[in-house]
Amino acid sequence: MEVKDYCRNVEMELTIWKSRLYDIIRKMDRASTADKEKMYEDINGLHILMSELEERIDNLRTACPTDWKPDDEEIKVKLDDLQSRYKEAQNVLVDYDFGG
Repeated sequence: MEVKDYCRNVEMELTIWKSRLYDIIRKMDRASTADKEKMYEDINGLHILMSELEERIDNLRTACPTDWKPDDEEIKVKLDDLQSRYKEAQNVLVDYDFGG
């Protein structure tokens, strides 16, 4: 696979995750103050992930690395972490009865 193709694919996948996380954050932001306090760590964690995703996407747009294979494993681990945190966030929404 060409380096630029790899970068485009990862950028697209990260953009999809960013969209999913943004939807969850929007739902959590509509919660009452009391519920937000209960979910502070979850909300803060999602905001941190959003910032990391934005930074990663910007980096891929501007400086796609020529030697991307060492980064491949790190990216896979990060995507697995995103999937796990996304599922946790969905469970939090269900626990607090926030429907879409």
